Amino acid sequence: MSSIDFAALAERDHADPLAAKRNLFRIPTDTIYLDGNSLGLMTHATATRVQEVVQRQWANDGIKSWNQHDWVNLPSLVGDKIAPIIGAAPGQVICCDSISVNLFKVLSAAIKLQDGRTQVVSTQDNFPTDLYMVQGLSQLLGEKHCALTTVDENAILEQPSQFINEHTAVVLLTEVNFRTGRRLPLQQLIAHAHAVGALVIVDLAHSAGAMPVELDAWQADFAVGCTYKYLNGGPGAPAFVYVAKRHLQRLNQPLAGWFGHAQPFAFDPVYQPADTIKQMLSGTPSIIAMSAVDAALDAFTGVDLQQVREKSIALSELFLELLASYDFAHAFECISPADPRARGSQLSFAHDDAYAICQALIEANVIADFRAPNYLRVGFTPLYTSYTDIGVAVERLAAIMQEESYRAPRFQQRHAVT
Repeated sequence: MSSIDFAALAERDHADPLAAKRNLFRIPTDTIYLDGNSLGLMTHATATRVQEVVQRQWANDGIKSWNQHDWVNLPSLVGDKIAPIIGAAPGQVICCDSISVNLFKVLSAAIKLQDGRTQVVSTQDNFPTDLYMVQGLSQLLGEKHCALTTVDENAILEQPSQFINEHTAVVLLTEVNFRTGRRLPLQQLIAHAHAVGALVIVDLAHSAGAMPVELDAWQADFAVGCTYKYLNGGPGAPAFVYVAKRHLQRLNQPLAGWFGHAQPFAFDPVYQPADTIKQMLSGTPSIIAMSAVDAALDAFTGVDLQQVREKSIALSELFLELLASYDFAHAFECISPADPRARGSQLSFAHDDAYAICQALIEANVIADFRAPNYLRVGFTPLYTSYTDIGVAVERLAAIMQEESYRAPRFQQRHAVT
């Protein structure tokens, strides 16, 4: 049985420039939380802010709060907080709706900008909701106006010109694959797409807050992302959408709601979109949920995202190193890229009993997650994951594997959420 040097791990934690950020989060007692790539932990500031909004602003000030507490501008204020995290200048990001809804908006708008082009290219293993949104729009408009082509990730990297060409209207890419953790070279793919006249929509669900993103520098056209993973905004928290400034004046997104109107409170029966990023709004925003996101984002104040990336890599490499020291390691096939620069902030392992092992880990207070068909995902959130956490997690995994406790019947029953 391998012996983990916890004294050495404690030294690494002491030297960690991000260590103090851990104190900003509510970490359950005796729990190693390795699922921030699915749902981030809550910050103390978020708990305080939600109580403030509910108990004082809403309870005492009621509807006056739209002006008195600037609720009306919260989507833009939160968007401008997210902007530097994803490499965007102010005025190009707004917080609203969900990734799915925002993707429908920008996909529709992008296709309309591409007169005569109908093909939408994406990867076969993209997150399903992204593909569903294209399929839904295709059903709505007909394939003569929107036709989805899916391509293997390796193929689109090795032969991009074969799939992204003069027929392509939009390329829809997720930077980090949700299953494998593979990271696509977005700057390279965006440059190729632009060279043949295609527009690019980027999904940042598994990268925003976990690594440097440079949307403006990459010349991305549109981007969507969620706030409940590495941005820690809470379950089902509103998403964000980015539109490059060069597209704002000629954009036409189809969900023409009153908050996207140039003058919402003029109550004009004829829709006139705002000429700013506010045109991406539709209905009334969820102020309680958005306030939680606003508070959570304060955890990124003063954070160098390159340090976040370096720690993410260090944590994942440590996990692999410690796992390899046990004789059961060969049973886990790592399906994430071996090169840490080519993956996001997670590791994924194939194992026939991945679901049961994941459930056994959860009972042991190591929170990871499972993805079909047989993958155990381990996520690393540098703002609150410590090096000691990794040692404890691998030690508890070792006990589960050596005792084969995961074979217990209670770990075989599938829950609604895996």
